[in-house]
Amino acid sequence: MNSIQIPNMITVGDLADKLDIPVTGLITELMKNGVMATVNERVDFDTAQIIVEELKLEAELVHEPEEAPVKREKKALSKDAQTRPPVVAVMGHVDHGKTSLLDAIRDSSVVKGEAGGITQHISAYQVKRGERLITFLDTPGHEAFAAIREHGAHLTDLVIIVVAADDGVKPQTIEAIRFARKAGVKIVVAINKIDKEGANINRIKQQLAEQELMVEEWGGDVVVQEVSAKTGAGIDELLDMILLVADVEELKADAKGPASGLVIESHMENGRGPVAIALIESGTLKKNDFVVAGETYARVRNLETTEGKPVDQAGPSTPVKITGFRALPEFADEFTVVKDEKTARSQAEATVGQKRLTGSRGQINSSEMIRIIDRSNQVAQFKVIVKADVQGSLTSVLDSLKALDTNEVAVRIVGSGVGAISENDVNQAHSSDAVIYGFGIALPAGMRQIASRDKVSVRLYKVIYELIDDVKTELSARLAPEIKEIELGKLKIKGVFKTTKNSVICGGEVTSGKLTVPAMVRVKRDKEVLAEVEATNLKRGPQDAKEVVEGEMCGTSLTTQSKLEVLEGDVLEFFTRQTVERSL
Repeated sequence: MNSIQIPNMITVGDLADKLDIPVTGLITELMKNGVMATVNERVDFDTAQIIVEELKLEAELVHEPEEAPVKREKKALSKDAQTRPPVVAVMGHVDHGKTSLLDAIRDSSVVKGEAGGITQHISAYQVKRGERLITFLDTPGHEAFAAIREHGAHLTDLVIIVVAADDGVKPQTIEAIRFARKAGVKIVVAINKIDKEGANINRIKQQLAEQELMVEEWGGDVVVQEVSAKTGAGIDELLDMILLVADVEELKADAKGPASGLVIESHMENGRGPVAIALIESGTLKKNDFVVAGETYARVRNLETTEGKPVDQAGPSTPVKITGFRALPEFADEFTVVKDEKTARSQAEATVGQKRLTGSRGQINSSEMIRIIDRSNQVAQFKVIVKADVQGSLTSVLDSLKALDTNEVAVRIVGSGVGAISENDVNQAHSSDAVIYGFGIALPAGMRQIASRDKVSVRLYKVIYELIDDVKTELSARLAPEIKEIELGKLKIKGVFKTTKNSVICGGEVTSGKLTVPAMVRVKRDKEVLAEVEATNLKRGPQDAKEVVEGEMCGTSLTTQSKLEVLEGDVLEFFTRQTVERSL
């Protein structure tokens, strides 16, 4: 048996070369198992082993030595480093008033622009307290946006956990606490809605203690501020507390030199193309700078605040809107400023090549392959195409849909992307019998006509849990119904009156329950089940009876497919079966 070294991730084409087989043969084998792979698709080591077994090849795969991954490290500060504004993420359970609180802080109407009052993607903006700035990140509270919230925590210096005084600590509150701890940032708790009936501050402090967040007045180190987004009570004190924590942390950054930071959102805009919202971590970003972000790059054509006000430059802890990218950068891509376009293009292309090797995109791992193979054989599929307004929302929607898969039904994502629904999307949905879901976007009139012509279902949503509920309904409709057995009662046979090839007439006493017909009957002798037959009628004496209850005597006729020997002392268990629709 040949020993073949392969890396942890390898393309289908490279694997075919290593195995010395035609790449078309390898792709064909994958397609037989329901895996639509291309020559550049990446598979992990375990998947490669599965393929070798499927093809019955005389080859043993072994790992190639891997280099240790390079960890992202914070840049060392120079002696000229200056105090920077704190970056604050606001997190908590849905409907606990995070966006309303920020609305009160900014004295604007952010919440009115959010579907259902729920933040659907990260918003970033700065507010001024006295002469100092504070950068806020408003992260979604719905469970489907867990990935965005986690990145939100990693971007920040301090996390405000918002808890409603009348509702208390909830699962997403606990999740936000976990993210903040994982990111190693300071936590401040804002108890909101203190003016509402049913507010119980002490109960919330006790719940926080159960999560190992001990408030200062109980001897801990967690700052708690009571606020009301409705009346504005406690808002100034909350801002002062943020600045106090920032002073203790001595937050600094180098404002001089090329800028670097993280992309916190990206989307397409008509007439402007790809637009990224980025948070600057160090340096100063200027208009016309060349910026590399992941697999794409830009010459900064427009530099704006997140409210859309043009600026010529921006420094550390500042969120900005950037236009000029060749393609949409990915959510949480790092960005850096380079000297010229040639360098920018070279670095972006190098990132594309590196991702091909590491398999960060378009990869198939072993569990995914097994699931795909399993789906093609026995799992009912619901095919979808997902289009969203911004990259972060798209990621969250796709992750949420994948989480709905079960052993019986699964969502198959035929296509996805950021931006408006196009004719290509409609054509792809038509050819693959898929439903198009649009999140946070409109359907152009021309596309509506084409979709109607081709009988393609297009469903638009602004609130993510409504979209997910719709997909759950579709998956539930594909679940095989549950057959539920309902016990009626038992009859102990006292005598057998007539036995033919296809029926038995017998009588006895009802020992439990209530017998009705038509019903199924399980014939039992001691603990052994002799047969399952059908009871067609009941008689109490010479009269037909609709039902017979415990303690009464009756006769019954049993219909069977073959001759059944029933003896005195046998027990008949009467039952019915119902078909029950199931749901996820």
